[in-house]
Amino acid sequence: MAGKEPETRQIRLSVKTKILLVFLALSVSALLLTGILAFIQIGDVSRYAVESSSALGDRAVEDSTAAMERDARESLLRLARDQAYISNIIFDRVSGEIEMMAHYAREIQADPARVRPRHFFLQDEEPEDPASTTVLFLSPGVEKDIPIKERDAAGMMTDIFIPLFSSDRNLAAVYVGTDSGMSFIYPWFTGMDATFDPRLRGWFRQAKETGAKTWSEPYIDLLGHGLMMTCSIPVSDPGKGWFWVIGADVTIETINQNIIGTQVGDSGYAMLIDQHGNVITRPGLSSGDMRWDESFVTENLLESGNAGLVNVAREMIAGREGVARVSFEGGDRFIAFAPVQSVNWSVGVVMPVDEVIAPALSTRQRILGASEETASHITRQQEQLRTTFTGIFLILVAVVIILSLVFSRYLTRPLENLKKGSEAVGKGDLDYWVEVHTGDEFEDLAVSFNRMAKDLTEHIRSLRLTTAEKERIQKELEIARGIQQSFLPESAPRIPGIDLEGLNLPATEVGGDFYDFIPVGSTSWGLVIADVSGKGVPAALFMALSRTLIRASASRNPDPVASIREANHSIYLDSKTSMFVTLFYAILDIRKKTLTFVNAGHNPPLLLASGSEGVSLLKARGIALGVIDEVDLEPVEVVLSSGDVVVLYTDGVTEATNERDEEYGVERLSALVSASRGLPAKEIINAIVKDVTAFAGSRPQFDDITLMVLKVE
Repeated sequence: MAGKEPETRQIRLSVKTKILLVFLALSVSALLLTGILAFIQIGDVSRYAVESSSALGDRAVEDSTAAMERDARESLLRLARDQAYISNIIFDRVSGEIEMMAHYAREIQADPARVRPRHFFLQDEEPEDPASTTVLFLSPGVEKDIPIKERDAAGMMTDIFIPLFSSDRNLAAVYVGTDSGMSFIYPWFTGMDATFDPRLRGWFRQAKETGAKTWSEPYIDLLGHGLMMTCSIPVSDPGKGWFWVIGADVTIETINQNIIGTQVGDSGYAMLIDQHGNVITRPGLSSGDMRWDESFVTENLLESGNAGLVNVAREMIAGREGVARVSFEGGDRFIAFAPVQSVNWSVGVVMPVDEVIAPALSTRQRILGASEETASHITRQQEQLRTTFTGIFLILVAVVIILSLVFSRYLTRPLENLKKGSEAVGKGDLDYWVEVHTGDEFEDLAVSFNRMAKDLTEHIRSLRLTTAEKERIQKELEIARGIQQSFLPESAPRIPGIDLEGLNLPATEVGGDFYDFIPVGSTSWGLVIADVSGKGVPAALFMALSRTLIRASASRNPDPVASIREANHSIYLDSKTSMFVTLFYAILDIRKKTLTFVNAGHNPPLLLASGSEGVSLLKARGIALGVIDEVDLEPVEVVLSSGDVVVLYTDGVTEATNERDEEYGVERLSALVSASRGLPAKEIINAIVKDVTAFAGSRPQFDDITLMVLKVE
């Protein structure tokens, strides 16, 4: 036939061939599995040997590395402490020398009798012995107004400069600068820049601002000594109006070589930072081609982009000691640090981690070499074993093929008999009898086959009877559905000024919901919506009973409370199955445009008043009918206006659920009614049913859906 895809042709194999293939597959699989496991075990041994050696090397490296790191940390910390101790002594010595010079200066200022006339050498007048005197330098603009008494007094500092400078080889120069613009510097030198003014230098301003002994940040020395640091202290005599600053210079190179770098060695280096995180000294710290009158800005570790360095700097600034491992300068480094108490600075000793653990890495390489040699030997043994196994494997496969052929012939005879029996049954001969006498499962299979043919005959007869009965029940349910639907109004009454419609959609063939329009006098109508507990045929029968009793009592009694109480009494007496019915009953007065209602445990209807966006619920006190003999019902009256919409519904609307087990709910219904208020009553009902169905999605209708809509025109 055109357009039909060709059927896939399946390869047919005889049972003998399949048995042969099965046995062959099992034997080959077993042999292969055994061989693979053997090779895996040997491979595991090889890997274990290599991994053990590698692990041994790793453990050795880890242990030795940990030990070396631990020893290195301890050694570096001791070294940092020693360097800090040495630095503290030297800086403390310089501080003591500054204090001594300051004390001498105060005595000179206080006792003019100490001042002796002497010749002062300028830088253009070289003395016979430059080591025996200071050089006097006058700042620009002060040559004409030299304060002679202050000059002679300041010049007396030469007597203490010479012995202190000679006793401390770490000093580069000592001097005194005055607020009047004079400088006495020892030792004597020439080549001073004519624009030099001590009052503009950082060491002078810092001492003047703080009024205490200070250490300056590194700056470029005007005498060509490179980077320099100065310890300075102010001395003043307010009575004479004199203000001096005593200073002592120490070069960065001197600090690196003679103070903090004496014990670090070639593989590491030391550095010094101040209380603000500025690097005072470290290898490579140089002024380069900068002039003495240019500002030198040293690096600040707190501003580094390396978080590890920043953390170390914070610890150093806080005056703590310790050891940290930080990655910078292209590798991991140990930084040991300790405080220099006398100047509130900190010494840091930096050592590369690789140099500490280098012996451990060398040991690991030797262990790995031995492991590779062992793995090579095991590989050769594996190749020999693989050749032997292949020969044995081929022999065993040949034996298996022969045994499989013999065994398959024995097994296929009963199968042929069963095949003939199945072909006969397939043609409709259910009386065919299969004869197999092998004393094993094949004989049991033949017995089961014969019993199946007999049972199949009986089942066909029973199925015919069951199908006929099911068709009869289905037809009766369809008749019951038609009868039940006939209980409901065919159409709503046509009332002037009122648009009224109702709808019932049972969840099964028959349901328990109903609604009704009952004439009460000439100008009123009774509106009923009710929901019987349960589903199916029992609920439908109870619904028919309840509807009949409610309609009978309501048609002859215009009082909603009295009529429903009478109906409840009758339902209670006739109910023997503990079933009950929830009901909302209202009397619509056409002339007054009022709605007087009672609620017997039913869902409160929705009232959407004209001119209002909100929806209110028509609530009244009451319980379901058929539960107790006497019910207490609360009558409530509402006045209707043009444009008002009242929606009566059962829980099949609000309790409808979707695939996520979410309920449709009163809020969703209220929103839909508000959006549809401009439609006719029938269209509002259709909109509600459509929205509930869309909300439920693939979920089947679980409960009856009943709606009544009243719209005042």
